[in-house]
Amino acid sequence: MAELVYPPVIGVARTMFKALDLRFDIKGTEHVPQRGGAVLVSNHIGYLDFIFCGVAARPAKRLVRFMAKESVFRHKVSGPLMRAMKHIPVDRAAGTDAYKHALSALRSGEVIGVFPEATISTSFTLKNFKSGAARLAQEAGVPLLPMALWGTQRLWTKGHKRNLGRDHIPVSIRVGEPMEADPAESAEGITERLRSRVQELLESAQRAYPVRAEGPADSWWIPAHLGGTAPAPAEA
Repeated sequence: MAELVYPPVIGVARTMFKALDLRFDIKGTEHVPQRGGAVLVSNHIGYLDFIFCGVAARPAKRLVRFMAKESVFRHKVSGPLMRAMKHIPVDRAAGTDAYKHALSALRSGEVIGVFPEATISTSFTLKNFKSGAARLAQEAGVPLLPMALWGTQRLWTKGHKRNLGRDHIPVSIRVGEPMEADPAESAEGITERLRSRVQELLESAQRAYPVRAEGPADSWWIPAHLGGTAPAPAEA
């Protein structure tokens, strides 16, 4: 079936990027498979993260179907768009249907996007990962594609006002090599390796980030362990 909605939405997003004058630093897009199923796995630090994960998949001409909380699909504006772009609603109280939907999509050659922390990390450090992404990759026989985002929290994140002005905010994206999900290995073991790889990519993006805080009032987006004033993981 022709994609009637997703490409125009991408066009709108690209126009928004230009209007905001975002400064992209993207590395590793060659690791996105050009065909076949894959589970894209990223850290989650802002409300717009799914857009930026999708940006990294565009050089490979892939459209990522994200698993997102069901309430987003009930919204009168976002709901019709999410359904038309074939994203997958997740009812956290009963996730079996979403899992089956994602598994079917993977087997048909789609790229499924997952945020295994299940919610935005307000400390901007990695939370524990749920094992669903690993289990999906194992059962579908597809690779896991680790990714890390940095800078997206400065645009719009939990507990802070949106900053969608023309502030030239840098956004760093790192894509790692695909990881196999061996059915003989435990999902927990794969998830631990996956989290470690996302952590490496995140640290790489942070080291290369071209902006530093100008003072305590401007360091809310920097994790405590890097000298910022974001809440420590235990507090978050």
